[in-house]
Amino acid sequence: MSHYYRLVVSCPDQVGIVARVSSFIAQQGGSITEASQHSDLETGRFFMRYEILADSLGMSAEALRTSFEPVAAEFDMQWSLVDTQKRRRVVLMVSRESHCLVDLLYRWQAGELDCDIVGVISNHDDMRSLTEWYGIPYHHVPVDPANKQQAFDQVQQQIDAARADCVVLARYMQILPPSLCERYAGRVINIHHSFLPSFAGAKPYHQAYERGVKLIGATCHYVTEELDAGPIIEQDIHRVSHCHTPTDLVRFGRDVEKAVLARGLRWHLEDRVLIHGNKTVVFS
Repeated sequence: MSHYYRLVVSCPDQVGIVARVSSFIAQQGGSITEASQHSDLETGRFFMRYEILADSLGMSAEALRTSFEPVAAEFDMQWSLVDTQKRRRVVLMVSRESHCLVDLLYRWQAGELDCDIVGVISNHDDMRSLTEWYGIPYHHVPVDPANKQQAFDQVQQQIDAARADCVVLARYMQILPPSLCERYAGRVINIHHSFLPSFAGAKPYHQAYERGVKLIGATCHYVTEELDAGPIIEQDIHRVSHCHTPTDLVRFGRDVEKAVLARGLRWHLEDRVLIHGNKTVVFS
């Protein structure tokens, strides 16, 4: 796999940003292999993502960061420079539904996700044998309804001990407390069916069947304190008809959920998602 540096930028929009950054990279001898830009005309914000062939530069990521700082200051940039040789550390969280977890573990083993899955946390013990088959540590943290904070204190300890860069709620059916949402802001990814708020609560696919819906879907988003209302990364749908049973809808829904979650995680790992307020810019 080729070695890249990824430069991701958000700043006030003005003329000359692309020219200045591209010229800077060229002056260092850098080869830009992928470039994406977007101007938000309503907010006056500019977004950029460059992939630079690391071997063309002849300098470390740290040296490039230092050299780029004057350019960033010139345009008041919020920015990051990522070295793709440093793999992200990911923790998965799951309850009793296995489809998203199984899919992510398979994709990870197949090399589709450029990361290290360093642990699985669950409020049940059901997925232990599956997880440990992949050689991944499994942490069972039961959640007592009468004292949820104690459980989430343990969850935080496990995430911190794993030095996780990203946490994925792969159908984890507990609501994270505001303290965890704030601590890991922009680093926790969740998946849910796209019926909310129409069919909140238990058995949403059965509720949808009773209403005769024609589309079902799923949403992958970042977790915030407001339940299922964080910045959206990816969505998809599946068309259904009166011929389909509730069991069919559940099956279709699971297929959409795992595909959308995998795409959202992959784009996050590839630094293709830039958070902009409660929205995202996704250079997919």
